[in-house]
Amino acid sequence: MIVLGVDPGTAATGYGVVRGGEPGGPSLLECGVIRTPPSASLARRITEIFDGLGEVIARHQPDAMAVEAVFYSRNVRTTVVLGHARGVVLLAGERAGLVIHEYEPRVIKKAVVGTGSATKAQVQAMVARLLRLRHAPRPADAADGVACALTCVMAGGVAARLARLSAGPAGRSPGRVLRPNLARLHERTGA
Repeated sequence: MIVLGVDPGTAATGYGVVRGGEPGGPSLLECGVIRTPPSASLARRITEIFDGLGEVIARHQPDAMAVEAVFYSRNVRTTVVLGHARGVVLLAGERAGLVIHEYEPRVIKKAVVGTGSATKAQVQAMVARLLRLRHAPRPADAADGVACALTCVMAGGVAARLARLSAGPAGRSPGRVLRPNLARLHERTGA
């Protein structure tokens, strides 16, 4: 399974492409940042984000897209502008026919670090550790995109294991079915 994780922003949209389901654990295929010129109009900036993600999708043909959900800023303008960036990110994923998952920032931090109140430095360090990298992806926006992709890969792996367990030996259903646990996993992770 290949997942494109995206941390939307109009100035910098971080992304990470992660392959999951491998015996050695997930691996990083690519990460980076789509930067837009601060002097450009909002329309130009979101067009560049859309085009940049289109190029990443064409290169890697991901199966799914994981997007960081909206957080609410005290500054209403910041929240509205972020909404525009998220809109084109979601459009790029939908146009490519990707399964789209949205995760709240605290859910991403909890999945990667183990606590929803983790710092950016802790997220970066754990991303590097989980992917067996010498250094955390830089800049921080790229690491956030990778963390989002990892959240989706790890949630998918847990969901797949629970589904296999619920089938029981030789495809027979065990006495206790694990589907309710799977439903709670989806509620917590947004998967």
